Amino acid sequence: MKRKTAYILLICLTFLCITLCPACSGKKDNNAPLPISHFEPLNEIKAGRKNVYLIIKVMDSSYWKVIVNGARDAGEVLDCNIYYGGTTIETDWEGQQVLINEALESKADAMIIAPDDSIELAADINRIHDLGKPVVLIDTAANTNSFDICYMTDNLLAGQQAAAEMLNQLKRTGHDTEAVLSVGIMVGSAKSQTINERLAGFYKYWTENAPEKWTIISDIMNCNGKVDLGFDLARDFLKQHPETAGLYGTNNGPTRAICGVVKEQSRTDLVVVGFDYSDEMKELIELPEYPASTMLQRQYDMGNLAVGSVMDLLNGDTPPLKFVDTGVVTVNTDTLSDPEVTEVLERN
Repeated sequence: MKRKTAYILLICLTFLCITLCPACSGKKDNNAPLPISHFEPLNEIKAGRKNVYLIIKVMDSSYWKVIVNGARDAGEVLDCNIYYGGTTIETDWEGQQVLINEALESKADAMIIAPDDSIELAADINRIHDLGKPVVLIDTAANTNSFDICYMTDNLLAGQQAAAEMLNQLKRTGHDTEAVLSVGIMVGSAKSQTINERLAGFYKYWTENAPEKWTIISDIMNCNGKVDLGFDLARDFLKQHPETAGLYGTNNGPTRAICGVVKEQSRTDLVVVGFDYSDEMKELIELPEYPASTMLQRQYDMGNLAVGSVMDLLNGDTPPLKFVDTGVVTVNTDTLSDPEVTEVLERN
């Protein structure tokens, strides 16, 4: 019972720290709009074909480029026009609102959206649905039922897998299960359903399985979608918490920042667990002296399957499921040559 109570308290502390602590959150100092990438053709545009509009989160991210590649390949096979645009950082839901309006003005036949904010964009998704246009979500769900299907990672489960990998790596690197030990966490957004589920999963598994003296530091870092801020936060965090034995990044941006700082400081004593296969994570995994692991998502499938579902919907077919878990594979130095890992990495 004490463990379950502790778990609930930890979740509450997490949300409070992320949403209420301005020092950790990296909030914008002004309300100036952020730059967005307006729609461009993703494939050859041909008259008479359906027009599908794809809205992603971070245009210059390697993670999102894989999703775009999956959508492009599906568009070629399924004979539809695909336009894509997106925001600069993964918290710019206002920018995505602009893109949604642009797509509607351009008479989009359907939209594929990766919401920057699960709450703020719910009304816009409702509006698209009310207009009778298919809406397929990828990567992140929204707080509404007005979409047709969502392709994403089961993030609660992925968070648990991340915690299991953190515990495994900590034990493998020789940490005493009877000694005091702590790990830190960095998130990329306070209002992402995806991130909150990965946090909840991580806390759940950790609370139920970690040695009694192994704890999670309650000072959660939030880079608010800004990798540069993440670097600064990680540096300051390690100064303030020199006892840290591991760092967990809930998504691509924080993981990049954590990996960069760990490499910069040659912290081979730190266990790193994150998400996706950025250049920074790839570098650490390929250096065996760094105990680094990542939860590699099947984002190519998200983009590819989303276009397929859009075309099915436009042809009058109803998806049999509301949510489809595209799954993750754990990548570390030992699993790099596994066939399943190799298959996913070939598309990254």
